[in-house]
Amino acid sequence: MGDLFDGYGSTLSPRKTASGVPAFDEMFAVPEHPGAPARSREAYRELYQALAQMTQEELRGRTESLASSYLAQGVTFDFAGEERPFPLDAVPRVITYDEWARVESGVKQRVRALEAFLDDAYGRQHCVRDGVLPAKLIASSQYFYRQAAGIHSANGVRIQVSGIDLIRDENGEMRVLEDNVRVPSGVSYVISNRRVMAQTLPELFVSMRVRPVGDYPNKLLAALRASAPPGVEEPNVVVLTPGVYNSAYFEHTLLARLMGVELVEGRDLLCAGGKVFMRTTTGPRRVDVIYRRVDDEFLDPLQFRADSMLGAPGLMLAARLGNVTIANAVGNGVADDKLLYTYVPDLIRYYLSEEPILKNVDTWRLEDPGSLEEVLDRLAELVVKPVDGSGGKGLVVGPDASPAELDKLRTTLRRDPRGWIAQPVVMLSTIPTLVADGMRPRHADLRPFAVNDGEDIWVLPGGLTRVALPEGELVVNSSQGGGSKDTWIVGGAAPGHVEYGQGSGLAGLVADQAATVTEAIPIIYDGQPPPAHSPRDPARGDREQHEQQQQEHARSMPHTAQSEQQQQAAEEGTSC
Repeated sequence: MGDLFDGYGSTLSPRKTASGVPAFDEMFAVPEHPGAPARSREAYRELYQALAQMTQEELRGRTESLASSYLAQGVTFDFAGEERPFPLDAVPRVITYDEWARVESGVKQRVRALEAFLDDAYGRQHCVRDGVLPAKLIASSQYFYRQAAGIHSANGVRIQVSGIDLIRDENGEMRVLEDNVRVPSGVSYVISNRRVMAQTLPELFVSMRVRPVGDYPNKLLAALRASAPPGVEEPNVVVLTPGVYNSAYFEHTLLARLMGVELVEGRDLLCAGGKVFMRTTTGPRRVDVIYRRVDDEFLDPLQFRADSMLGAPGLMLAARLGNVTIANAVGNGVADDKLLYTYVPDLIRYYLSEEPILKNVDTWRLEDPGSLEEVLDRLAELVVKPVDGSGGKGLVVGPDASPAELDKLRTTLRRDPRGWIAQPVVMLSTIPTLVADGMRPRHADLRPFAVNDGEDIWVLPGGLTRVALPEGELVVNSSQGGGSKDTWIVGGAAPGHVEYGQGSGLAGLVADQAATVTEAIPIIYDGQPPPAHSPRDPARGDREQHEQQQQEHARSMPHTAQSEQQQQAAEEGTSC
């Protein structure tokens, strides 16, 4: 190994499974003998050879420039109440085109099955009648909303966007860890990571034939337009955000800008006569499709939480009348309930008459008394998750828990077995990551994003690789202190365009947006010039006064403090 990787082989597999099998390192094969050098795997060989020519100081300098670039652009996330640049490691993850083809097929298959399940769950529930699922599984899910029954988009799609979380197990096999079909987040980091990495390692994008990710905004917009109500030739699409205090606000602004649509808050929408309108300076304008980044319970105070300040009264009625499409559909959460996850292989067989391409991680259903007792006996060696959790919240890693924590967990599981699942400690694969003491293996997962337009399901080539930065840590979520890597799908036919520096492909597309991407997007003016001091345009008028009013709005009690709290909570089901 070069200087950059000196000693890396001796640090492989800091943790092992209960069976003693070490984690799978994606760049290097584990040395056959202690002290022997690790050999780079074929997929990573060209990347390894390029990196081995660098010193640690040179790569660290490039990594620091990534962080500075992100901070300047506002590519941040909220961690413990502090805005930080989203950690991006300069060593990308590499997946061959051939392996990706299988992952892509497996993700598409899974989305098709979940679409069929949601249509059934909010319809006649044939899956219950035929004994595939117990009736109580659907009825007892906190994300099953009877208000969503009978609401259909014009093309029948409920999952316009999905994020299927994958891990690579100790044998190197990709498995599904969980499904995210409410409002999955993280794609903004895929887009931003690619832009800066194309400038950091530009020579490798050409030689390794890295598949581009620049089609995502166009694919998403096409899928949203395809779901518009019947008879609408030029659908008006908006992105509904909880507001500036939501941790994913950067993503909301980025997607709205790249799609060329308006970013709105609930207060910008007006429901009248069973239709939805957007307030503009020239009067109301009809809205046809709402790409909502707000959780179900905050969308419509007439149907869900009466105290919600983030949605608009009457949205659900307009959707029921077929006058507006809400994407993703309300009630999708029943399909990413972690207990339902255990049945997805059966749903694939039932609805598609196919065998699952991607396997689940082995999982115990704690509703079964025998499984519950087995889990309670083995609690110290298992991972236990709440079925409605996201972002790593509530997860307990048995080997890392104290006796007191395990005793408390036992009491909780006996009281509410439906609310939890258990899994073995899966050693997520490791990827070389530059940390304080040099290049070290760190555990990672992968969230591919799929877009469904009703005719085809398109899977973004790569997705978001999340990496746990502390040594031995298995929780990769950014909300728990994790970082990310650019994900390169390499090989196959030459891509249609290469993301190679500014002015080409996605890098050029996003470069023009970088300086202002996190600024709020003003409401539209229907072709008329905006007034000199638009109340909703912080780029005009007195910016300092606008920001001061935002802060005063957050601090005032009790009404607006409640709004800030709701903004922070309104996308909990999507955390990356």
